[in-house]
Amino acid sequence: MPIEHHRHTVTAEQAGRIDHVVQALVAQSRRYITGLFDHGCVTLNGDLCPDSFARVKPDDIVELNHDPHRGYSPIAKAWHSSAFRIIFEDASLIVVDKAAWVLTVPTGPTHDGSLVDAVSEYVGRSGRRDKAHVVHRLDRGVSGLLVFAKTPQVAEQLKAQFAKHRPQRLYVALVAGQLDGKSGTFRSYLATAANLDRYSTRDKDKGELAITHYQAQRQAHGATLVHVRLETGKRNQIRVQFAEAGHPVLGDPRYRVDLAQHPRWNLPRLALHAAELGFDHPTTGAPVRFEAPLPGAFAFFFGQSRKA
Repeated sequence: MPIEHHRHTVTAEQAGRIDHVVQALVAQSRRYITGLFDHGCVTLNGDLCPDSFARVKPDDIVELNHDPHRGYSPIAKAWHSSAFRIIFEDASLIVVDKAAWVLTVPTGPTHDGSLVDAVSEYVGRSGRRDKAHVVHRLDRGVSGLLVFAKTPQVAEQLKAQFAKHRPQRLYVALVAGQLDGKSGTFRSYLATAANLDRYSTRDKDKGELAITHYQAQRQAHGATLVHVRLETGKRNQIRVQFAEAGHPVLGDPRYRVDLAQHPRWNLPRLALHAAELGFDHPTTGAPVRFEAPLPGAFAFFFGQSRKA
């Protein structure tokens, strides 16, 4: 069979991931496109490109040589992703430990490489056309546990649990200053400002009820390590309520930035980690619980082990 050759110069509108460019050239399935990279059919600026997530910029040259009558299946290989680590997986869902500064979902047409894209790429290797369906989210600068469904039906069942505040969620945070008392609860109504920042209001008609329980674990270097349990799960809930109390999460670039900066936390991420997640399995109904160890940065802050 004759080999088809495509040579394409990347335009400004196509800058981003190379697999999107190749898919536009041949209009095939995602699985087929991945197979083209695995079988050495794609070059970038004259060099073989095995990475379907490689970045391209305007005026880059993408070349494709393939037999249009051949099926190019992805080659099974060990999975590695800088975006997530697999904690648990079965036929219904996958629980992952998200890296900090990875978007859970794209926030615009130019944002490639989100977590849902990476997890979909992984689960799609099964050949059953599985994909990751978003159930809940973490802020970009937050690491830790997220569950994705593999079918729309499972996603709806899990979303229903979150809507009823049934999942058990424990976060670990480093916050500025020393908290008054060992434990406490924040209860406020969160509203959204014109610049999309969140803030608390006493007017329940203007905001969403947000309830956060916390326990101080230890204090050092002008900061406090706290365990935080969410009774509700609203956007920026932990960050806003701690910041308004004068104890912002270290490294927060949005809320009480003046207090959130700390000489021992000089990382481009939030000192906030989703450490535990529990819910009822949507297929079996059995309660399940997962843990994600603290990132090393938390241990280094105190000069101790990772255990919180």
